[in-house]
Amino acid sequence: MRTLRSFVEHPLAVGQRFALPEAASAHLVKVLRLQAGAACVLFNGDGFDYDAQLFSVEKRGAQVDVIARHAVVNESPLQITLVQGIARGEKMDWILQKATELGVTRIAPVITDRTEVKLDGERSEKRMAHWRGILAAACEQCGRATLPVLLEPQPLAKYAAGDGNAHRLVLNPEGGQTLSELAMAGNEAITLVIGPEGGLSDRDLAVLRAAGFTGLKLGPRILRTETAGVATIAALNALYGDWR
Repeated sequence: MRTLRSFVEHPLAVGQRFALPEAASAHLVKVLRLQAGAACVLFNGDGFDYDAQLFSVEKRGAQVDVIARHAVVNESPLQITLVQGIARGEKMDWILQKATELGVTRIAPVITDRTEVKLDGERSEKRMAHWRGILAAACEQCGRATLPVLLEPQPLAKYAAGDGNAHRLVLNPEGGQTLSELAMAGNEAITLVIGPEGGLSDRDLAVLRAAGFTGLKLGPRILRTETAGVATIAALNALYGDWR
């Protein structure tokens, strides 16, 4: 039977009873139609799953008792930061969802020369809240109890100047080393830069080269932005991560 996991933005401790946040209550009670006494699993991103039981179910919400805590050990040994040129609409949602399932540690949405999405002020705050929800839902599904760190959107040059990971890679179909040529021990920090729909400009690539990034060629075909990062992360897992 599938474990019913729900993300809650709430401190969790064995022995506590508390009112579920609105989103978690709606999912467990209105969508899954659980009743008082039903078991569920909660997590808040601290690396643990918490066994819980619904204490009461009312129209105004539900209360739960936290019964036990279990460490979740399923994080990838690869500490991957996905630097993603912000894509439009559902493409970006899909990228965030799949990258989370594949085990990335951090996600940095960046603004490049060819980024078409405009984020400022209130719109940026709403988009960040939406993206955090995507990450939480992906963790619910895949069993992770640690959410990837989601950085605020920023210009590519600003991000590149501050990155200090051991392997700094930019996917470039026009040339670079291949995945099998990487000298990697399997537990090092990796940064992977993926361009938006229109790809990275010559100026973007020059900025990355100046910051110490090297080109990575995945294969003979040019992949869409929503495919490129996911395919590369999967290949990294197969070669150097926990898919071996």
